[in-house]
Amino acid sequence: MNSVDFLLTNKDITYEIRTEIKRLGRPIPDLIISKTDVRKSRNYSRNFNNSVYDRFKWLCGCPKRNKLFCFICLVMGGNQSAWTQEGLGFVTNIWPKI
Repeated sequence: MNSVDFLLTNKDITYEIRTEIKRLGRPIPDLIISKTDVRKSRNYSRNFNNSVYDRFKWLCGCPKRNKLFCFICLVMGGNQSAWTQEGLGFVTNIWPKI
């Protein structure tokens, strides 16, 4: 019930169900997200690290879509942003720059 897919496909969720989803907590699965940058003729690779969930308590993940979402926005029916509709496959402002 607290999966990203459930929240994306069920927009008319009752207050009771939203409360139960909140109680269950946000989904924080391992994801396979990576990005490679080339700087000064050198390749840098950054990979998703589960510790990002500890630093950003609002963040949740979807293993089916392999993307990150805003859990609060999904549960509360937030605005129509990438955080609630598409998810983000790699967020450069969350991961530190090399």
